[in-house]
Amino acid sequence: MAARHRAHLRGPHAPGRSAGPRPGRGVRAAGRDPRAVRIPPPAPTGGPPDPAPRVAVVGGGIAGLAAATALAERGVAVTVLEREESLGGRLRGWPVRLRDGSAATMTRGFHAFFRQYYNLRGLLARADPQLAALTPLEDYPLVHADGGRDGFAGLPRTPPWNAFALAARSPSFPVRELAGVNIAAALQLLDVDVPGVYERLDGMAAPALLEAAGFPRSARHLAFEVFSRSFFADPRRLSAAELAVMFHIYFLGSSEGLVFDVPRSPFPQALWDPLAERLRSLGAGVRTSARVEAVAAGRRRRFALACAQAPAEEFDAVVLAADVPGLRELAGRWEFPADADWLAELARLPSAPPFLVSRLWLDRPVHASRPGFLGTAGYPTLDNVSVLERFEDEARSWARRSGGSVVELHAYALPEGCDAQREHERLVEQLHRVYPETAAAGIADERRELRADCPLFPPGGYRRRCTVQTPDPYLVMAGDHVRAELPVALMERAATTGMQAANALLARWGLPGHPLWSVPRRGRSAAARSLARWARSGRG
Repeated sequence: MAARHRAHLRGPHAPGRSAGPRPGRGVRAAGRDPRAVRIPPPAPTGGPPDPAPRVAVVGGGIAGLAAATALAERGVAVTVLEREESLGGRLRGWPVRLRDGSAATMTRGFHAFFRQYYNLRGLLARADPQLAALTPLEDYPLVHADGGRDGFAGLPRTPPWNAFALAARSPSFPVRELAGVNIAAALQLLDVDVPGVYERLDGMAAPALLEAAGFPRSARHLAFEVFSRSFFADPRRLSAAELAVMFHIYFLGSSEGLVFDVPRSPFPQALWDPLAERLRSLGAGVRTSARVEAVAAGRRRRFALACAQAPAEEFDAVVLAADVPGLRELAGRWEFPADADWLAELARLPSAPPFLVSRLWLDRPVHASRPGFLGTAGYPTLDNVSVLERFEDEARSWARRSGGSVVELHAYALPEGCDAQREHERLVEQLHRVYPETAAAGIADERRELRADCPLFPPGGYRRRCTVQTPDPYLVMAGDHVRAELPVALMERAATTGMQAANALLARWGLPGHPLWSVPRRGRSAAARSLARWARSGRG
């Protein structure tokens, strides 16, 4: 995917063309999977508006930046309104001063940019055509508290050979227990389509799906740690359909593999500052510390938005790309005439439990063999450990100057009302078990972020999720909580719905939209799909 939007339309793998710009210092911007699907934009339905439309994008995270970019590239006047002091949403960062006087950037924590995040990577390529700001991490190791270890490096990329190879080499799939696998139930993971998989599995919790399939207990741990914990939720509170979609995206439906890239620099410098600069070059306004207090009817244009300590401004359309808590707050202050049922659903949007990001600047290095990222299983609260100097330039500079290490710890699905300091201390204690050499290290400085602003996807909740389109044709939504009707999740769902929201408005104004890309929209094997449907029919 290339810098200009026309080049971006080529997609991840076009026959007879390069799959994208050459990697150079960065990584492959486009995908490898020849079965990736191009989704054309909706056909224009309206005529050019007069005067030219103005759009407010409420929220400067991935979804909002995607929507703003897609609109601005078509000449629409866009203003991004972000309530925080910096862009990026849950990938934002901000400057801090360490005890030793060093300047550093604290962020909301490690995120993996998988190769199948086609629309997110296409967005980033607008400002960084070769994605030089990203660097690959070659493995996704997972260590269990009982000593077991799994990894995904070296696996074949293409399903089902990747699954066979993982089962053959992983201690999480004991041969003696594989005889207990329920083939009919397991086949359902090979027949994933959207929205069909939600109609079939959304009423079930994630653990029930793997139990029905007869997966060995250790394999269930692997699945939950690698996939379901990415949603910051206890697996028992996660829809089985969402877990099945995750399997499809990362393992059973795509040949991109479970390898990923990470930013070489902190998020603002690597990603959001360049994208904001590009938006401004297209004439868009980008405002931070701009908290939208109310959405009301305008006098000359359809909407009037009031930000704290600023006069109201009028817009022809609004993209709601705020996080879940922000949307709930906005629903309570909503003044624009709106469908009562839609507004009530907005006010009831569920959040995932709290999660904690703890970052430690240690006065001595971790062992040289420690990977940049390590998933953990079987520990009380520790979900993963990152050693930032392995991939991030700012952390590497500090580590070289100090002789230490910068280590980040994550804990998901913590109890409501938990004490941040106590949970931070528990994470440090668990780090000492995972990397024993850290027990002797002094802490030169530390930061922690306890938040509860991720969406929750509970069993039975799919039909109540927000959609891109709302009852008002000029009010659209975007975010990782929004239904995309495509097999996407997490950051890619945010980017995808941002583009979909922009496309919906562009079509109404008679302007060309932007194509999207997706992993295959159904199970990769026709034979496996047929077997799964035969099993569901009761004859299997």
